Amino acid sequence: MKTLQRTAAVVHLDRLQANVKAIQARLQPQVEMMAVLKGDGYGHGLEGLVPTLQRCGVHRFAVAVWEEGAALRNAGVTNEPILVLGDTWDDQLEQLILHRLTATIFAEETACKLNALAAKHGVVQPVHIKFDTGMHRIGFATDDAALEAIARIAALPHLAIAGAFTHFARADELDCSVTEQQYQRFTGAIDALRRRGVEIPFLHVANSASILLRPDVHLQGARAGDILYGLCPIDETLWPEMGLQEILTWQTYVALVKTVPSGSQIGYGGTHVTKRDTVIATLPVGFADGYDRRLSNLGYVMIGGQKAPILGRVCMDQMMVDVTDIPGVQRGDEVTLLGEGISIAKMADLLGINVDEILCHITKRVPRVYTGGE
Repeated sequence: MKTLQRTAAVVHLDRLQANVKAIQARLQPQVEMMAVLKGDGYGHGLEGLVPTLQRCGVHRFAVAVWEEGAALRNAGVTNEPILVLGDTWDDQLEQLILHRLTATIFAEETACKLNALAAKHGVVQPVHIKFDTGMHRIGFATDDAALEAIARIAALPHLAIAGAFTHFARADELDCSVTEQQYQRFTGAIDALRRRGVEIPFLHVANSASILLRPDVHLQGARAGDILYGLCPIDETLWPEMGLQEILTWQTYVALVKTVPSGSQIGYGGTHVTKRDTVIATLPVGFADGYDRRLSNLGYVMIGGQKAPILGRVCMDQMMVDVTDIPGVQRGDEVTLLGEGISIAKMADLLGINVDEILCHITKRVPRVYTGGE
């Protein structure tokens, strides 16, 4: 880290650039990559990612909520379309218009309210239609009643249906049968809308997993989320050949080194008892920073290229690690919490959770530091 900061999540923009190029190489020339920056760019800090993505030729973005879309506009995404993938509550629909965001529509009532607001502002508001083809989260059904409702939405004078999409529930599975069923439901609905005179110019169904595994479903657009950040969304045995790399490392430093005798109880509750004279390094990071408390007596950090196991419970603001077998550790030495030697994927495996959770849990009090950019 070579800095006086207590801790930092370091985002390697050169790795981000390499990932974007690797993803773009998997897409046909007519397919646009949509960068998914929801969850504050999956915990990487969306504002800091924007310049690199724009230099890489990314011209479409997606977020979860309108507030993230507004942050993207403030970060320099001035003209490119920004799709809000989730719901926007009725009294906040006007924010979509004010920040020139593309709404996701999955109910006719919402479309009518947004149309009235767009008329008030004298604009034509772009929207994407969301279909529920089997995820059963949000979206129109693909039956006749839903298609008739979409046809009525298409006739609203102050809305323009700029796109349509669905989300695959099991795209990470090598058995593609469920994904294929969802894809056929989606394309069937689009064909049925065409027969009703509704043409939708931009179709996108491919998420990260299907970008890698299903080139036949890329259509006009593909939404890159996990893979943009080098996070594995597929069978881990296939992952190394994909040529993508995690772009975030998390670092801190050693605050104190002390030796305690055999039989010492470490931390809250004394959940670890030393079996030998033990050299302990205290680190100034804890679960208030987003370091998962479930790694107590389970996880490890890296110091000088060697593993230092966590001793006792991870505290709110500190934790202790065993450096008995790492000679010469002293105050100020750099510690890697995530990165080389302890990947995000490895930590997720230790905890039995999704890789996205690891990054989204790193709190705002951990500054994001960007390196490797042009």
